[in-house]
Amino acid sequence: MAVEENRRLQFLFAYLGTAYDEALLAPGERTMNKSELIEALAEKTNMPIREAGSITNALIDTMSEALAKGDSIEIRGFGSFVVKEYGSYTGRNPKTGEKIKVSPKKLPFFKVGKDLREQVNRKGKKKKTAKK
Repeated sequence: MAVEENRRLQFLFAYLGTAYDEALLAPGERTMNKSELIEALAEKTNMPIREAGSITNALIDTMSEALAKGDSIEIRGFGSFVVKEYGSYTGRNPKTGEKIKVSPKKLPFFKVGKDLREQVNRKGKKKKTAKK
């Protein structure tokens, strides 16, 4: 009986356009994807989704190009994106145990800003009001 009920729920969620697995996740366990970000931007700014998509793509492309050149990006209160350089080192192949040389690499890194960190840590707590 439980299997049949599970199939009915899966069908219902598929029909409604909601992923069954996502619907079972608790708040804070979901991941917003790019299309959901575009929809949220369009809704908040009352602009067409196509225009919000163009803006989102332009922003991501511009940030990616800057990081590829080695530039840093700082958005006050949100955080900063930097490129960290890692030197070469000797590693091991996990399957064979053979020593291998890992070449140097650069990786993008995000450092969260103070305002964003505080907002995430509040998690629905009421804002503290200043006492007079």
